[in-house]
Amino acid sequence: MNRKTDAPAAHDAENPKAGDSFSNRDKDPDDWVSGDEKMTGAQASYLKTLSEEAHEPFDPELSKAEASKRIDALKEKTGRGT
Repeated sequence: MNRKTDAPAAHDAENPKAGDSFSNRDKDPDDWVSGDEKMTGAQASYLKTLSEEAHEPFDPELSKAEASKRIDALKEKTGRGT
């Protein structure tokens, strides 16, 4: 049986992180709650690849926020950021 109601389903509720006005990609890494934690495995892997391509040293001790900023800089240097 299919019931219709006036109330939106839970998955239809407004998501404050959805839409054109907000994106986690746009949030400054310095403002990340977990920014001082060790970088993720995915960040480390991508950063190592970018570092090799840019002939730059890879620092495995970066925080999540530091790694994000370094990735952005190396993407720009290697042309991957365009």
